[in-house]
Amino acid sequence: MAEPVLLDEQPDERRVLRRAAPYLRPHRRALVVAVVVGLADSAALVAVAPLIGRATDALLAEDRGGLLSAAAVLGVLAVLQLGLARAGELLLAKAGENVVRSLREKCVENLASAPLRFLESHRTGDLLRRTTGEVAALASFVRMHLRRLVSATATLLFTLVVLFGYSWRLALVQLAVFVPLTLLVMRWFQRSAPRAFGGKAAAEATVAATFTETLNVREALQSARGLPGWLRRFDRENTAAVGAARRAIRVENRIDLVGLIEGFALVVLLLVGGWSVSRGAMGVGTVVVFILASRNLFDSFSDISQLVGEVQTARTGLARLLDLLAATDRATGETPRKEGPAAELPLRGELACEGLGYAYRGGTEVLRGISLSFPVGDRSGLVGETGSGKTTLSKLLCGLYAPDRGVVRFAGVDLRDIPETELRRRVVLVPQEVRMVTGTVAANLELVHSAPGRAAMERAVAELGLEDWLRDLGGLDAEVGVRGSRLSAGERQIVGLLRAALADPAVLVLDEATADIDPVTAGRLEHALDGMRGDRTIVVVAHRPATIARLPRVIALDGGRVAGTMANTQ
Repeated sequence: MAEPVLLDEQPDERRVLRRAAPYLRPHRRALVVAVVVGLADSAALVAVAPLIGRATDALLAEDRGGLLSAAAVLGVLAVLQLGLARAGELLLAKAGENVVRSLREKCVENLASAPLRFLESHRTGDLLRRTTGEVAALASFVRMHLRRLVSATATLLFTLVVLFGYSWRLALVQLAVFVPLTLLVMRWFQRSAPRAFGGKAAAEATVAATFTETLNVREALQSARGLPGWLRRFDRENTAAVGAARRAIRVENRIDLVGLIEGFALVVLLLVGGWSVSRGAMGVGTVVVFILASRNLFDSFSDISQLVGEVQTARTGLARLLDLLAATDRATGETPRKEGPAAELPLRGELACEGLGYAYRGGTEVLRGISLSFPVGDRSGLVGETGSGKTTLSKLLCGLYAPDRGVVRFAGVDLRDIPETELRRRVVLVPQEVRMVTGTVAANLELVHSAPGRAAMERAVAELGLEDWLRDLGGLDAEVGVRGSRLSAGERQIVGLLRAALADPAVLVLDEATADIDPVTAGRLEHALDGMRGDRTIVVVAHRPATIARLPRVIALDGGRVAGTMANTQ
């Protein structure tokens, strides 16, 4: 049994942009236009220094015409640069937001279609952190920092062109002082940044996951008085997260040394430039250009150095998002399904399994050699001790798990060969814990793929004989509370059964539908099952004797095997 696909706590951040290229490709035109406008903005900014240098030379030479023309060009350039800056910011933000939006939608799509086994192998909080927190961090980077990064990088490159164009010797002196020391600082940062920022993201994801679980187990914590122990765990994880954040801040603070290097390089530039002017090796205008352009150079380096932490955070978040997308793709690929329409697949048909074997973790099989058939209209119960494999078998019969050995067929077709949408029209599972959304009964019934109208909902209620229950509840517009909190567990099961009736599947599998609910609601649920169409196959995983007694056939599981099948004579 292959181990389930798992997310990497600190995924590889190398070549992250190359891995992201497929998701950028649909937006390449908008990105190229935005970058070109940004480059034009940077070029206009860099052109200011040479113009001021020319104006300085004209002033010293008492060339009034040259001074006026340089001033006029500077005025035009200032207006142009303002417009380009505004346009570049809007275009780049729009393109970046579209990329983030597509990543967010892809994450939701992948998680919605991921195999159940993948979802069950991860903490909800970690998945939530990647699909919300990491995407939010990327969106923040796009809105606040992406334009600064592009502008600073372009300005740096254009400034180097200007400096070497005026005096390559002075440019080399300046770079020899500034670049090696700056690169040493950057290398010092990069050596620790991936681990520091990756550790911070992983620690925050752990805290988010534990917080989510706190909400899920709040009743147990209160009733069993386990809150102090749980808080100690949360405190440990929160302390670890704070420590990870402090380590990331210490690493990020290394970048501040670049400001000290800038001051030292400027002093050297003034000394060497002044000496060159005194010897007649260059004009005052050239020194002015170097001083102004160097300011652009230093500001660009400063912006880039200040953004290094933000870039690293965005890089880490992007790596974690890409890891999620890759993992869900691999998990889905392990249980591939055909796309497109199912050729000549009937709406009703026999559900059968042959030689099923399944294990959750390497080695020990939960199910062994299960072979069963459920003809059209069959009503069967699955019984057995806890751990006998009933729930696992129900998920295999619905195609939510893929068997390690053997096959499950509907109407003679392997479930793995049936497109997902077609399979869900024919085989539906009502789990023991029915998930609900905040809103009305009708809003929860609308979750069926066919988006039924009120008339269809009322017909389903009548078909299952649930009119009195719905009337007592307050009708289809009755509020169910936050995630169905106003309904009992049994009433949520009834809503799940109504959804199944609206989906009109050929096979309905109920996993412990009447377990741990009051007898009155259980009786209602059993009566509703009796009211379902006669050509619908129903498989019920059950413990409750009254539920088992209503089923014509009972299949007993023991230790992952079929222990026996009997006709119910009660």
